[in-house]
Amino acid sequence: MDVTIREFKNVDLVEVSGRVDSSTAPRLDQVLKGLVDKGRSRIVLDLHEVDYLSSAGLRAIISCLREVQKPVLGGGLRISRPSERAMEVLELAGLDTVLKIYHDEVGAVGSF
Repeated sequence: MDVTIREFKNVDLVEVSGRVDSSTAPRLDQVLKGLVDKGRSRIVLDLHEVDYLSSAGLRAIISCLREVQKPVLGGGLRISRPSERAMEVLELAGLDTVLKIYHDEVGAVGSF
């Protein structure tokens, strides 16, 4: 799994590629928590190059969502361009109704 962070004025775009499974999800969780710890609470997670998304990856995403939505932070988490496989997993877990999902980066970043 590779993670790239692009910082914009008010939003961080986190691009994830490869497999997000039980061995790589802790790293994703650490990256997302690191952003929140720095006071960055508007996060777009770009999943267009994710080949596999496990329940451990879903936990990292939900953990981040819970943190950024705390009233003291007032932020949010958006999903951008999920791969077909990632979208299937999000739908199976019922998270497509909880998360705001966009089919392009511009829409996701601009939603804040």
